[in-house]
Amino acid sequence: MGWVLGAATVSMGLIAGVFYIFACAVMPALARSDDRVFVEVMRNINDVIQNPVFFLSFMGALLLTAVAAWQVRGTPYRGWVWAGLAAYALAFVVTVAFNIPLNNDLADTADVAVARDHFESAWVGWNVVRAVLSTVGVGCLVRAVVLYGAHQRRSVGISPSRLAS
Repeated sequence: MGWVLGAATVSMGLIAGVFYIFACAVMPALARSDDRVFVEVMRNINDVIQNPVFFLSFMGALLLTAVAAWQVRGTPYRGWVWAGLAAYALAFVVTVAFNIPLNNDLADTADVAVARDHFESAWVGWNVVRAVLSTVGVGCLVRAVVLYGAHQRRSVGISPSRLAS
């Protein structure tokens, strides 16, 4: 059970980091570019991000957290795992319902000024939403991992005061 919860936390952390870096650095940097460069770079990013490593984390975060939520039913920390799953599921829905269609529209629009105008502010806004949601999800899973560890120590008779010594 612990390794699944740990793997879920790591994979969700990786994805939250991707969304975060886009919000803090990639999109602000691209905002300084002209329309042609902006659209070309975003099209390139949208092409290269579709790779097995990214999909393993993107899908893995959802699937591993769902498995962890099932595994921890009946434990005192289950609510944190379920909250993490709910937060990431919402981030996943935002990605599928908003960011991916915007990516597809960007790829299909010939006029780069029109493409950027339709894409940039909406995509950036939805990316911030999914960055916040996935970060909340990571926080919930980290709390669950901490409580899982405390629960495991108590179940084998190790008190927190013994760990400090």
